[in-house]
Amino acid sequence: MGVTSRLYYTDSYLSQFEAALVSVSADGLEVELDRTAFYPTSGGQLFDLGSLNSIPVIEVSETEDGLILHRLASPLPPGPVLGRIDYARRFDFMQQHSGQHLLSAIFESMFGFKTVGVHMGETSSTVDLGTGSIRREQMIAAESRVNEVVFENRPISIGFKDATQAEGLRKATDRTGQLRIVTIEGCDRSACGGTHVRSTGEIGPVLLRRQDKIRGNVRIEFLCGLRAVRRARQDYDTLDATARIFNSQLDDVPALAASSFEQAREAEKSRKKLALELAQLRGRQLWEAQPASASGRRVYIDAHPSGPLDDETRALALSYTAQPGAVFVASSPDPPTLLLAVSEDTGIHAGNLLKPLLAELGGRGGGNARTAQGSLPSPEAVGALIKLLNL
Repeated sequence: MGVTSRLYYTDSYLSQFEAALVSVSADGLEVELDRTAFYPTSGGQLFDLGSLNSIPVIEVSETEDGLILHRLASPLPPGPVLGRIDYARRFDFMQQHSGQHLLSAIFESMFGFKTVGVHMGETSSTVDLGTGSIRREQMIAAESRVNEVVFENRPISIGFKDATQAEGLRKATDRTGQLRIVTIEGCDRSACGGTHVRSTGEIGPVLLRRQDKIRGNVRIEFLCGLRAVRRARQDYDTLDATARIFNSQLDDVPALAASSFEQAREAEKSRKKLALELAQLRGRQLWEAQPASASGRRVYIDAHPSGPLDDETRALALSYTAQPGAVFVASSPDPPTLLLAVSEDTGIHAGNLLKPLLAELGGRGGGNARTAQGSLPSPEAVGALIKLLNL
């Protein structure tokens, strides 16, 4: 059993090929060919899709010993094989992969940021750069320079060299034997087995969208070619729709959005302040309306239909228990939670009462003499806890 001949090594534009069947898996769904134009997942680039004798290829993988396996939607009958590549997908990844080489080279030449990781996804791609931070102006400068090189339409060539003779590589490789080297004229030289376009002009426009910090490095999201065009159109449409909401020009949207956000934040502060004041007033009213139990305490149970117990609930509890002989219980089924508040003259220590009962029901929590709170494993446990309190 030999290594599969990789037709894409010398011709990434090949979309149709003939091959012989070498082996078939027991279920008939995974086949090995003597030669293939299908690219397997490798080096951050996803596998090609297409068909073998009109049967859809759903995955392409590479074994450790250099065989390429094609996973099919249904078994492949014996005989000669005609393979067809989903060329639109192939060319899209050719643009992304060539764009990544160019982008990595530009970041390194301009700022010394080396590429430490690459991923090319279905909708966007990323490069991880070995630096703790990248300034916005550096992003813009790199994007501008990448697109300048795209417009220069520099040749991108494929060559083969023995590893001992391969010089001038952007990233050293520990591979031995013959290397496949991708060269962007006057810009980059990298050992790579991926699919690439013939010139930088075919990469199309390159768009850098965002950056994130990942394990001490910076991850840059980028798009090339039609992906960049589609994303730019989507971004524009989103901004245009926002501008229509504000009845403004596109350039005015950031300032208007910031102003609206600040107004909303101030309004929320005022709302919370009024809500807390209302809760304090309502706490006393509830205490006045609540008859005393046989124990002489005024016990009020506030059952929330859902949602966490918030600051307004706590303000209500404190206001209620500021009155004599007061016990306030608030509960919620989602998340399963219970709050207990008591006035000082009830003789109840809220934390000491609640904590062991929570543990008994599989919950956890605690508190001080006046207030205690805990979480429980289920809404049913909340109901059981209220009964166990025996207030």
